Amino acid sequence: MPLDTRDLKLKVLSSISEIIANLPDLENTLIEVLRILSDTLSMKRATVTLLDRKTGMLFITASHGMSQEEMRRGVYRLDEGVTGKIFQTGKPYAIPDIRKEPLFLNKTQSRTLEKQHLTFIGVPIMLQGQAIGVLNVDRLFEDHVSSQEDIEFLQVVAVLIAQFISLNEKFQELRAENASLRYKVFKNSDGPYIVGRSLAMQEVQRQIERVAPTKATVLLQGESGTGKTLIGQIIHDLSERKNFPFIKVNCASIPENLLESELFGFEKGAFTGAMGTKPGKFEEADKGTIFLDEVGELPLGLQAKLLRFIQEKEFERLGSNKTRKVNVRILAATNKDLEKLSDQGAFRPDLYYRLNVFPIHTPALRERKEDIEGLLIHFLRKVSREYDREIHFSMEALELLKNYDWPGNVREMENLIERLVILSELDRIQPELIQPYLSPRAAAGGAETPAGSAPKMEQPVAADKPALLREMEKREVIAALRRNDWIQARAAKELGLTQRQMGYKVAKFELDAMVSVQRVKARKRKAELRTDA
Repeated sequence: MPLDTRDLKLKVLSSISEIIANLPDLENTLIEVLRILSDTLSMKRATVTLLDRKTGMLFITASHGMSQEEMRRGVYRLDEGVTGKIFQTGKPYAIPDIRKEPLFLNKTQSRTLEKQHLTFIGVPIMLQGQAIGVLNVDRLFEDHVSSQEDIEFLQVVAVLIAQFISLNEKFQELRAENASLRYKVFKNSDGPYIVGRSLAMQEVQRQIERVAPTKATVLLQGESGTGKTLIGQIIHDLSERKNFPFIKVNCASIPENLLESELFGFEKGAFTGAMGTKPGKFEEADKGTIFLDEVGELPLGLQAKLLRFIQEKEFERLGSNKTRKVNVRILAATNKDLEKLSDQGAFRPDLYYRLNVFPIHTPALRERKEDIEGLLIHFLRKVSREYDREIHFSMEALELLKNYDWPGNVREMENLIERLVILSELDRIQPELIQPYLSPRAAAGGAETPAGSAPKMEQPVAADKPALLREMEKREVIAALRRNDWIQARAAKELGLTQRQMGYKVAKFELDAMVSVQRVKARKRKAELRTDA
């Protein structure tokens, strides 16, 4: 072999070693290794195929010179084709001309248009004497370099790859352990954490700790109000992206005609009213995490653009031909059955599979009854601190709430506890304060009342209750307005209402004049404070 080729290969090995030392991400590191092999040594295509221990199949993990679709076709049984033979025997294999080799299956269909004969070389990736994958390359035939020399060189590369995979696995284990420890620290701090000791929530916590340190896309599935946004925040906070943005987008709350520009941004003049340039949410989330809530509400046209972004990490703003790239992790949440929607043609199957890399089911409260008491006490303590009050449940009130069916899940519980803290004039919450706020159907549908405990509501609210309910609701609206300087938008957000709903309640309780007067007083007070300053 000529000296210059030997020096070139030494340089390649040096470059590969440097990449492995500086890139902890498995897939991106392998892609960079293959790119160097292809660019420097004229290897037209290269793939790393690794064993999936769960399925017992060989999958293309990284490639150079192949499309995503071609990679997806690269799945092999352990006894299938050249790749399977190399894996099973643990020995290299060279094909001088792929057109004359029956074992060469071309499952990826990436060589259909080849006109010149191609040399195919594969070597096993061995770790502690066991094959864990295969490194394959295509190389345009060159007379002065023998296949044996190429094999020897690739075996050295395969050793480097094997050591990196081993180190990466240990690194992932350490990251998962670190995430677990950090989560335990969160529980003793002001950071977000999951309240609950049920088996269902212990499993959710294990899944969070496992997936948080990775770059995997996560699909959070569960009913409304089960805490999907909280779990998304925890995953972000336990990841290496914690110091970068966590951007939340509710796909159902933004009008369809505005959603694309909200996600991907727009250029000046892109549409009527586009008076300037605006980056989208994906750009805002660069290096961080984007949380797509109610992703099942995405229109089909936008689903295609999201799919492209997930695959290529690139997009164009509305009104621009410039392709942009960002580094964003995607967390998605839905209360719908996306698999069923995809079968019905309402959701793209390919997007569903891309989002469903790591699914987490967030259980409803009826699936974790043993957590209800702990959640009630947690929220009462939290809200009491916020309102600077010392308040507790009576035993009868606690039993009433424990036996309630909570159709609105954790969100309903938290909102109710805040109402009770606002409305309670005593330091102990009693059942009569609670009952008007419980759905009769849900209260009747809960678990049986234990002997000696407070009876559940089994009948609709009595006829004399509506006036009391109305007065309580009115007091709550006024209290929220007062806390927010009589600004309806802020009060609405605090109460979990839309601005339109808040406007309706202000009109319903004939508070318009009060709000106007109090707003004037609030502005006057602020002006006086500025003057004094």
